[in-house]
Amino acid sequence: MPLLKNGQIQDDTWVVVSEQDTLPSGDILVPLSQLDAGIGQKNGREGRLGVVLASGDEVESLRNFVSQLDAVEVVFPVFRDGRGFTQARALREHLRFAGDIRASGHILPDQYEFLLRCGVTDVVLPEGADVAAWERAHKAFTVAYQPSVQNERAEGFALRRRLF
Repeated sequence: MPLLKNGQIQDDTWVVVSEQDTLPSGDILVPLSQLDAGIGQKNGREGRLGVVLASGDEVESLRNFVSQLDAVEVVFPVFRDGRGFTQARALREHLRFAGDIRASGHILPDQYEFLLRCGVTDVVLPEGADVAAWERAHKAFTVAYQPSVQNERAEGFALRRRLF
């Protein structure tokens, strides 16, 4: 599947590994239940390591592993389930995760700017996705009122924080 990274389409080098699979070499994303095995084999294999967070998984469970992870994928099971936004923001703000945060699942182009503001760096697009729609959605909003994890000047309500 294509990967949207920083507004550009790229090849996705990550392989999502299921619980039954053995861990291959290369860049792999393991389920949270397999994270201990992935960490244990990280030194003996080549490639980067990431974890897949389901919408019900607690971000706090990654606290002891954050420094060893290169990526975290948050999964949106349906477009109206916003827990992935919260997970991404918690990774950046509370756990200070500096790696890639990927979003996958049922995501709409209208949500792209909000994903970026929550700390998502990569979006796994479904096959046949209209990339132009994602680009238009990214350029549609120039002002946001809520605080962001991005390094930007406060607007709207967040502006009050600077004034007082």
